[in-house]
Amino acid sequence: MTSGNTNSLRQQRHGNGMTLGLRQNLAQFMLLVAVNALVGGTLGQERTVLPLLAGQVFHLDLYTSALTYILAFGLAKAGTNYFAGTLSDRYGRKPVLIAGWIIALPVPLMLILGPSWGWIVAANVILGVSQGLTWSTTVVMKMDLVGPSKRGLAMGLNEAAGYLGVAGTALATGYIAANYGLRPGPFLLGAAYIALGLGLSVFAVKETRDHARLEAANHTAAHADAHGELSNREIFTLTSFRDKSLSSVSQAGMVNNLNDGLAWGLFPVLFAAAGLTIEKIGILAAVYPAVWGAAQLVTGALSDKYGRKWLIVGGMLVQAAALGMIAVGQDFGIWLTAAVLLGLGTAMVYPTLLAAIGDVAHPQWRARSVGIYRLWRDGGFAVGALLSGIIADAFGVGVVAGLTALSGTLVAIRMRGTDHHRTA
Repeated sequence: MTSGNTNSLRQQRHGNGMTLGLRQNLAQFMLLVAVNALVGGTLGQERTVLPLLAGQVFHLDLYTSALTYILAFGLAKAGTNYFAGTLSDRYGRKPVLIAGWIIALPVPLMLILGPSWGWIVAANVILGVSQGLTWSTTVVMKMDLVGPSKRGLAMGLNEAAGYLGVAGTALATGYIAANYGLRPGPFLLGAAYIALGLGLSVFAVKETRDHARLEAANHTAAHADAHGELSNREIFTLTSFRDKSLSSVSQAGMVNNLNDGLAWGLFPVLFAAAGLTIEKIGILAAVYPAVWGAAQLVTGALSDKYGRKWLIVGGMLVQAAALGMIAVGQDFGIWLTAAVLLGLGTAMVYPTLLAAIGDVAHPQWRARSVGIYRLWRDGGFAVGALLSGIIADAFGVGVVAGLTALSGTLVAIRMRGTDHHRTA
């Protein structure tokens, strides 16, 4: 883009009254927060119920078998994350968001009526595709709206809404399942979320791609090869391997979601085997994402003020300690404390990783970089499904705790400090 065209674009955007910032775009931003809460709730309908459904209805008594649906979900979501960024750059954010909700429509019905475990796995493939499109797009749209100055706060609000939606729905479905059975009650809640999310996205959400173009017109690249004219392959290589900050973020995100996959698929089975009631399992399934969700309201803003790197390192080490407690714990009290710590450690990491991507990536290819990061991050679901099935049977959760500590150490050694004032 020439200098004249850049100035023309800048003048056109300002002439249309378009500005960047959280306060300036508050109404649309908060609408997207609400939409992402519904995205999280759609995922949360499964957190308590599906591991129990695997054992009690389909009689899958091995960890590895019960975790197949998380493997299917993780692979589908990870792959879709990559395409969500590319598609939102090409066609706009709003069409991708709407498509994600439409794809989710059959999921509750499949979970309610599925006569075999294969139906449940297929429903999770569809859910993974939907989540990859909807969640990725709400992240990108919020980055578009707020610009660089409040990026950590924006990601904290986004992820808080999503995971409070997960937590609230996990708790609600636990009580519904305890009182009305594992099917259909819990999944009717998910159906309502999908209908509402689709309606809001069609009729109320506005396109934000031009906000990213406005930011790009005023953006100074972090380094010579970070300009706006990179190919998809170059962006993938930068995000995954070449750039020390982006690649550090990508590996930490993968390990973080490996832990979440473990918590999602294995912990309810582990707690049920220890004799906990469905209500207590629902509490544990809800506390972890509830702390995770609420604490992000603070941790995202802290990363704006103090930087991203050491919040990420500390969060990974706190997660490692929590996993160690779960590995050695034998009662509800210990596990409850560990769930709180696991949620806190994840909150320190989750919005901070996304904000760090936004610090480094050029606005013109930021959506694709976010998609690639989320490809690696949500690939952790699949890795977690595989490893937790093997490790839980043989060695225990403590091995994953060690892996998490190693990930935090790699960030400490390799990642450059980033914040919203400088992108290098």
